[in-house]
Amino acid sequence: MAPLVLHAGKTNKNAFKTLIVAEYSGVKVDLVENFEMGVSNKTPEFLKLNPIGKVPVLETPEGPIFESNAIARYVTKLKADNSLYGSSLIDYAHIEQWIDFATLEIDANIGGWLRPRYGRAAYLPPAEEATISALKRGLDALNKYLASNTYLVRDSVTLADIILTCNLYMGFSRIMTKSFTSEFPHVERYFWTLVNQPNFKKVLGEVKQTESVPPVESGKKPVQTKEKAKPKEEPKKEVKKEKEPPKTEAAAVGEEEAAPKPKAKNPLDLLPPSPMVLDDWKRLYSNTKSNFREVAIKGFWDMYDPQGYSLWFCDYKYNDENTVSFVTLNKVGGFLQRMDLARKYAFGKMLIIGSTPPFKVKGLWLFRGQEIPQFIIDECYDMELYEWKKVDISDEAQKERASQMIEDAEPFEGEALLDAKCFK
Repeated sequence: MAPLVLHAGKTNKNAFKTLIVAEYSGVKVDLVENFEMGVSNKTPEFLKLNPIGKVPVLETPEGPIFESNAIARYVTKLKADNSLYGSSLIDYAHIEQWIDFATLEIDANIGGWLRPRYGRAAYLPPAEEATISALKRGLDALNKYLASNTYLVRDSVTLADIILTCNLYMGFSRIMTKSFTSEFPHVERYFWTLVNQPNFKKVLGEVKQTESVPPVESGKKPVQTKEKAKPKEEPKKEVKKEKEPPKTEAAAVGEEEAAPKPKAKNPLDLLPPSPMVLDDWKRLYSNTKSNFREVAIKGFWDMYDPQGYSLWFCDYKYNDENTVSFVTLNKVGGFLQRMDLARKYAFGKMLIIGSTPPFKVKGLWLFRGQEIPQFIIDECYDMELYEWKKVDISDEAQKERASQMIEDAEPFEGEALLDAKCFK
């Protein structure tokens, strides 16, 4: 058989689909060498393969194929009776069903969450919240299904598993932190099982989950190029244009995943060392199941370093709007999700207070340093929705109030708790 050549970069998760299928099917697919996104896909030769310049594209003896799922299907069908497509018509239908689900419910929402944070689309907080909610709905449905199923269709890997896992790969490696995915334990089990299968591992290598949600590149906007008016008096001068640097694969929207960028040093990492180890406190909090006041609360104040950390009360400014319980809970949940960028430097408790509406939202936050970190104020728009007050631990009343909030004491300030959420 004539060689099949796949045009894509080495980190393109959509190319991974075909390469993994090829491993399972025993089909030879060569990944084109030295592919440069923004350069290679703009050449006349490439545009003959795909006129809109998207990748991946597969060159075959019968002609080119573009769109990653179509390419993966083609390579699967090259092997007669390929088990990746099941063994019956109903298997085939279920595989196609899950491929659509992986594309529309998982991939579209991961991409919709990720692209604005990489400056590839306008960042709109309400839109992001809706995208995250839609992704969680999809993951919740998948989690329930996987509670009683090892794979998507019957008892072995199919094309649907390959496409879904490659779509999840971008989420796990770029934006879906452990705190996010821990809500979906069966999805976690499924993903780590698949990426550690030999045929997956040969293509993906060692997979690591991201530790933080990438910050919004708020200053990065599409450049509007306009011709400047030319002075009539001056003759036209020939200006030598500097060659534009080639675009990275991250520049492609939809088919290409964003490339990681070197992270600048966080100013909080440059602070003098603190005797308080935040992870030790989080571990104590999580592992204390009884005598919470005597063990965890006492342990917190023993660990607390007022020079290296600061405590802050927060009160929601618009409690009169909190008239629907689940909307209020979702509002707080969204705030905690957007605070994920601060996980290394913060611990928080958020209380939703009251047995009848309007519900009050109050919180206690522990931050590294003496002020609320500026990068959190800049990146998390929820911060301005709260009144913030630094805790004076020399005031026993304030110290006790902080202890009660950590403890989820009920009643709190004379009222029942609707819920309490922890950021750790």
